[in-house]
Amino acid sequence: MGRPRVARLDRERIAEAALELVDRDGDFRMPDLARHLNVQVSSIYHHAKGRAAVVELVRHRVVREIDGSAFERLPWDEAFSEWARSYRAAFSRHPTAIRLLATETVRDPGSLSVYHAAAAGLRDAGFPDDHIMAVITAAENFLLGAALDAAAPEVMIEADSTTADDALTRALAAAPRGPARAEQAFELGLAALLAGFRNLLQERGAVQR
Repeated sequence: MGRPRVARLDRERIAEAALELVDRDGDFRMPDLARHLNVQVSSIYHHAKGRAAVVELVRHRVVREIDGSAFERLPWDEAFSEWARSYRAAFSRHPTAIRLLATETVRDPGSLSVYHAAAAGLRDAGFPDDHIMAVITAAENFLLGAALDAAAPEVMIEADSTTADDALTRALAAAPRGPARAEQAFELGLAALLAGFRNLLQERGAVQR
């Protein structure tokens, strides 16, 4: 009998396996990843030079679902809204990866394309160069929180109030339940962000005039 066939190791398979561990544990160790792949650690290093490189493979696997193409065909605020929605959706599918990816430097060209599209769209809209990364980072801070909220329990706050007229009790009673709670908060937050960014752009235009 011949030897049992083993799936060929490549960067895609490494990324998928590492993301499986991150989805389960929130992080990964190289020896654990090697065991998960049924290979030696040295075999992984043939395709990714160290743990940081594997993290970048994981990032690329997550962010490749973020769509920045709308900046090429829509007004900047509509494009930014589409970009933001796809960003939140991508990370809400892998909420335990957020801490890992948010604390590692982005270097992979595939991952950087997410930022290239947004930066180019904002610059074309008239945002000054010294504000573009602040706009993107402010949006990311909100979107990553929104992705975590999408994976949160349906009931996040249970008030122990002695009176039904308590402001928090009334607010909780009036709020949507289940997934609609996170959706309402996301839509409100995104609208507020875009309103603030539009104001920033208008102020920039007023200064230039």
